[in-house]
Amino acid sequence: MPAKTPGTGRHDHQETALSSLATVLPLASDEGGSTFHAPSIADFFPPPILFEGTIFEFNRIQFVRLVAAVVLVIVFVTIARRAKLVPGRSQNLIEMGLDFVRVNVAEEILGKERAKKHVAVLTTMFFAILAFNITSIIPGLNIAGTALIGLPVLLAAWAYVRYLSAGVSEHGLGGFLKASLFPPGVPWYMYVLLTPIEFLTVFVIRPATLAIRLMANMVAGHLMLVLCFSATQYFLVDSALAMKPFGVLTFVAGFAMTLFEAFVAALQAYIFVVLTAVYISLSVEHEH
Repeated sequence: MPAKTPGTGRHDHQETALSSLATVLPLASDEGGSTFHAPSIADFFPPPILFEGTIFEFNRIQFVRLVAAVVLVIVFVTIARRAKLVPGRSQNLIEMGLDFVRVNVAEEILGKERAKKHVAVLTTMFFAILAFNITSIIPGLNIAGTALIGLPVLLAAWAYVRYLSAGVSEHGLGGFLKASLFPPGVPWYMYVLLTPIEFLTVFVIRPATLAIRLMANMVAGHLMLVLCFSATQYFLVDSALAMKPFGVLTFVAGFAMTLFEAFVAALQAYIFVVLTAVYISLSVEHEH
């Protein structure tokens, strides 16, 4: 019996897997040998641009975040410096956004008096998340700054510290823990079951779901956009003549997904600040 060459089994297994993938994705090749490149998770881990292998490593997603942050600061500073009693279009648009967060989020959930302490944080969160989200549809950037877990975790940690500090400030540390972990009006023996659940809810699930929800929505949106426009390029440029009309359909789908992604970018910013306001409200209430 001939000796088995080392690594041959793994090589054969890889060839089998690639053959299966080609069968599942019939659009992967055409007569000219061109390929359709489907979106993948690798899009969210681009190669470094600067300082590779160091703690200062800088890649495309960090560049997108930097651009969004700088543009956001420039817009608000410019509008603030040129503010007029009778606002122009730009000032009016910004003021509408500020009023929306103040009235429909902060005051609606926290009440007018409590909202005064938190409206600045909630407004900053809303516009920051919106700016980082909307880069997913900006030509040349084409990915949300929140599509990688680091930034959503940072934003969730900010909300986490905010609602914990609000609760401790209102009740004191002992009072906050008691109000959070031992709901009133419950038989004492039920605390054996309820207290661990309340602990997980307050200290783990709330911040985790804030981060995961934000990231997951932006990841899904990016993958759908890349899929639609990659398919459009394939059908219009690389495919056989009979398949080119499908490029029109995928382009229309991509355009519709772009509009939907803009809506999701704003919706996720809104949901994030609404939940943050709700968590602050729950932490300062004397009875749950």
